[in-house]
Amino acid sequence: MIRTILNLGGKSVSQEKQQKTYRAAIVGLGFVGAGDPVSAEALGQRVEDLDGMHAQALAAHPRVQLIAGASRDEGRRRRFGERTGVTRLYADWREMLAEQDLDLVSVATNSPYHAEIAVAFAEAGVRAVLCEKPVATRLSDADRMVDTCRRHGALLVLNHNRRWHPLWQLARREIQRGALGEVRQVHLRWLSGRLGNIGTHFFDATRHLLGLEAEAVSGTLDANVAPDCRGAQFHDPGGWGIVQFEHGVRAFVDARQSSGAPFEFRVVGDQAQLLVLGNEVRIETWNGERSSLAAPPDSPNSMDLAVGEIVNFLDAGDACRSSGEDGRAALEIILGFHASHRREGQWVPLPLKDEDREHEVLIG
Repeated sequence: MIRTILNLGGKSVSQEKQQKTYRAAIVGLGFVGAGDPVSAEALGQRVEDLDGMHAQALAAHPRVQLIAGASRDEGRRRRFGERTGVTRLYADWREMLAEQDLDLVSVATNSPYHAEIAVAFAEAGVRAVLCEKPVATRLSDADRMVDTCRRHGALLVLNHNRRWHPLWQLARREIQRGALGEVRQVHLRWLSGRLGNIGTHFFDATRHLLGLEAEAVSGTLDANVAPDCRGAQFHDPGGWGIVQFEHGVRAFVDARQSSGAPFEFRVVGDQAQLLVLGNEVRIETWNGERSSLAAPPDSPNSMDLAVGEIVNFLDAGDACRSSGEDGRAALEIILGFHASHRREGQWVPLPLKDEDREHEVLIG
């Protein structure tokens, strides 16, 4: 039996202030930033499978004006302009920052560039930065992003889309209301390796659903790593291991490049377990009962909801459900796997310290 939950919370546009329009731009006009079809083909993915994209969500909001874009790639700039009608196009984001008066910027470049760009826009007075994941490639850079945005009063939002996705919000509400009893374990498995680019979503989702912080990591990296189409310098292996969370909850991770097993996100409690499947949340109690929850089929996509929350911040300083601190915490778990691997699988306590904070992993 599947029941549909209609009340997803949040403010509608009609409840927001209507008079002010906010000026936005995008740095990085590729697949997620601008739905670029050539970039999608290079990644082996489809634009229509995205849970929203930056350009579309910014342009669709009635109180956001998408006025500019920046990319080093001339073809991406040209295709972006043809699709959107935006004419202020830049090869260098620094030139765009100097010339345009912006309220909001989307940072959709590769991760090694996130920190420099986000810090520069926050220091220049841009009030909101919507950044792709992973937040950065070293922990010290993530700290710099968070600290700079906080110091300048700018909102830093990470595109961990499961924090907005209605199905994952239903899962969180069931766990938080005690449907599983006391949570004991989490089981995470995905097929494509990439602890950085894929793992960041599921480590963040675990923190969000459980409301718990990670305390230690023991892990091993997969030697089988697929080439990265963005360049040979990028290296984002999968792996396997355990993440220790507060209150003794452990997440068992199987993210090998070639595991061959299906996707799994399973939360186990002392009364029931919860599984997030393709289009439903299933709860199975230990006495044999089973129920399913489904989000409405016409729900807004996650990126549209994210932009709506950013507008609420620009209006009234409202909080957003995916912060820079959340992105930093997910990155710390990823880097914890790398630190543990360098120590042959030993437990590595979090927060990371000393050289582990400066160790860079070029995870794309």
